[in-house]
Amino acid sequence: MAERPEYPTALGASSREAITLLGHDLAKDVMGEVGFGELAFWLATQRRPEPGETRVFEAVLAALADHGFTPTAIVTRLTYLSAPDSVQGALAAGLLGGGSRFLGVTEDTGRFLHDVLSSLDGDPPSDEEGWDAVARRTVRAEREAKRFVPGLGHHVHKDGDPRTPRLMEIAAEEGLFGPHLSLFAAIGRVHPEVLGRELPLNGAGVCGAALADLGLPLELLRGFALLARTAGLIGQLAEELRHPVGNEIFLSVDLNNRSVAPDPYSPGDRHG
Repeated sequence: MAERPEYPTALGASSREAITLLGHDLAKDVMGEVGFGELAFWLATQRRPEPGETRVFEAVLAALADHGFTPTAIVTRLTYLSAPDSVQGALAAGLLGGGSRFLGVTEDTGRFLHDVLSSLDGDPPSDEEGWDAVARRTVRAEREAKRFVPGLGHHVHKDGDPRTPRLMEIAAEEGLFGPHLSLFAAIGRVHPEVLGRELPLNGAGVCGAALADLGLPLELLRGFALLARTAGLIGQLAEELRHPVGNEIFLSVDLNNRSVAPDPYSPGDRHG
């Protein structure tokens, strides 16, 4: 008789009598005892976070939860308008829009900072002057390569993203202002002298730096942004139920379209 396959997991497992999660009894030890943010961290790392880590992590989730009528929120409302029987479809539609312009910047920034830190010879700098030197080289190299520095710039908060200093403050209070945040802060200080203009360090970027300093998997940083945005999209749907605007958004486009002559595509065309 062939051996039955085994699929080991430290996550959820059920028996007739109990459910275990991360080695604990779900009903007795987790429910009512562990907050959702703490549990999300624990699930991703399989180690229970310290209180300071939970505070920083939950501050990141709060920072990324909702930013108003962003494309992710609009598509969620419009999908619900089209298919009110599919809440899951509306939420999924919004989450699928988490990419390089919205939400994905969190992961892009974390990975970028990690790559720079990994390339350093020896220990990271121990003072602002040393971090500024690293940041200056980094920004200069990106400019020469005609690449953008992730986490720089914001289409609304052109004079400074209010989330950035607050998250840095929280991380510092908890002793979790690590090398990723240090490098990101230095980029904020030195980039004007390299680029010739001042850009804000945006909230998505500082969240990526903070998550990386928490030691969370770089490959999952966008997942944490999507976790946060799920709560925001539920809020968008809850508001849509009470104060709907989806139909107005749809009609504002549908009733104001204008017919134009065809513009045939040519393989030589390049946009953006």
